[in-house]
Amino acid sequence: MAVTDEAIEKIKGMIVSGALRPGDRLPKESELAADLGLSRNSLREAVRALSLIRILDVRQGDGTYVTSLDPQLLLEALSFVVDFHRDDTVLEFLAVRRILEPAATAMAASRIGGAQLDALTLQLDALGGAPSVEELVACDLEFHRGIVQTSGNSVLCSLLDGLSGPTTRARIWRGLTQEDAVSRTLHEHRAILGALRDRDAEAARSWATVHIASVEQWLRSTL
Repeated sequence: MAVTDEAIEKIKGMIVSGALRPGDRLPKESELAADLGLSRNSLREAVRALSLIRILDVRQGDGTYVTSLDPQLLLEALSFVVDFHRDDTVLEFLAVRRILEPAATAMAASRIGGAQLDALTLQLDALGGAPSVEELVACDLEFHRGIVQTSGNSVLCSLLDGLSGPTTRARIWRGLTQEDAVSRTLHEHRAILGALRDRDAEAARSWATVHIASVEQWLRSTL
């Protein structure tokens, strides 16, 4: 095992075991290196790596702290990594979204409040009947984010947020090339919203599946 990897594993072990908890300040570099049997250089590299993936927070002049370890914070790294996807993997990202998002939408059916439903309705109304493709895709992201945030599962919400990037370009491409893409998307949004208002989890799940599958089906036919 590389020296830096060993250092990362030892710090990870301290966090997982509870020796270091969210918000805790790490001991001084010289002390921690000695305690873990590491060189200060390898410890420094490990701290740098763990700060990049939001495990540690290096505060200049104040020290290094364990972050909140909140799922949304930790999964920011996922969003960064998936931005490097190849175009030929977009279908795989859509397939994952088709598994997760309908489940989150169904979970939201029993949790979403009237005010949140009204806000989503206003969002759709503000688009009008003939929005630009860019406006529609931006609204699509916010619409689904608003629903998923009410699912009660922060990990699921963060995962879907991280996965949204790779499919955005495909949705814009579809909107520009498929004749009825805009009207179909608007119809599907209204249907999802109607199912949520009815507190019908299975209908919400079904419409969310149809919504994502239609993009997936179109993309398969064009590749």
